[in-house]
Amino acid sequence: MTTGSPPPDVSMTDRQTPPPVPVEEPKFGGFTRFEVELEVLFYFIHISNISVLIRTQADHLQFVQSLASPLYLNHLASLKYLENPAFVAYLSYLQYWSQPPYSKFLQYPGPTLKHLELLQQERFRAEILSPDVVARLMEEDVKNATEWHQASS
Repeated sequence: MTTGSPPPDVSMTDRQTPPPVPVEEPKFGGFTRFEVELEVLFYFIHISNISVLIRTQADHLQFVQSLASPLYLNHLASLKYLENPAFVAYLSYLQYWSQPPYSKFLQYPGPTLKHLELLQQERFRAEILSPDVVARLMEEDVKNATEWHQASS
């Protein structure tokens, strides 16, 4: 093993400036994007020992796609996530996935976006605890998928 000199330091003279801060950042449920993500991050840290922290766009995609499952929505409600204002604001923020530049990445856009829209309603967030509501959503999703498949063949 040869010992040589360490690699030279990287020059810091060519610094790039960050993008300008918008004058009026859009709000989601009264919170800025930064506040929503920060609150959700702290909420997950304090509430659950096994929570996955949502940090990247890929994590956002994975989480949004999980909303296609009525059983997962029931699980979130049973853990009382759907009662937390910061988490509800985060769900509001995630509605950007309904826009074409993003929705094309969703594997199951129909149920994912339908459930994301339903989660904006306080009544639905309370009713998803009911096994009957979960079963009805699952039936509707299967029916819609079957009809779509038959129409496309």
